[in-house]
Amino acid sequence: MNKQGPIIVIEDDPDDRDILASIFKELNYPNEITFFENGADALVYLEGDVYPFIILSDINLPKLSGFELRKMVHTNEGLSAKCIPYLFFSTSVDKKAVYDAYTMSVQGFFLKPDTYQKLKHTINVIIQYWNECYSPNNYPK
Repeated sequence: MNKQGPIIVIEDDPDDRDILASIFKELNYPNEITFFENGADALVYLEGDVYPFIILSDINLPKLSGFELRKMVHTNEGLSAKCIPYLFFSTSVDKKAVYDAYTMSVQGFFLKPDTYQKLKHTINVIIQYWNECYSPNNYPK
């Protein structure tokens, strides 16, 4: 986890991307926000020489679903070593989806709140939490 790295948002809905972009602008975190419309493009990016801070991923994505992408990130030695927190954001939550996510060692599963202010609050709490958290490649020396 690179706390100064980009925040990766994988979301295929353009309206949701616009809302998230506005929220991140208001929250004014120093991290670059990098959006992807599908898991396949995000995977190509993640396999490059980039060390993201966090991944916020929808589940239902074209080309490569959020679950498929998570599995690839989790089982790829190079990507796994980057220790990138991977969280799901979904418009619906069911027991099977949450169970499946946690069996892939996802670090969080969130229902997209129904209001702008609730979504802003949730994003802020998530980013603050991970800013306080340590990982094997980010700890006090």
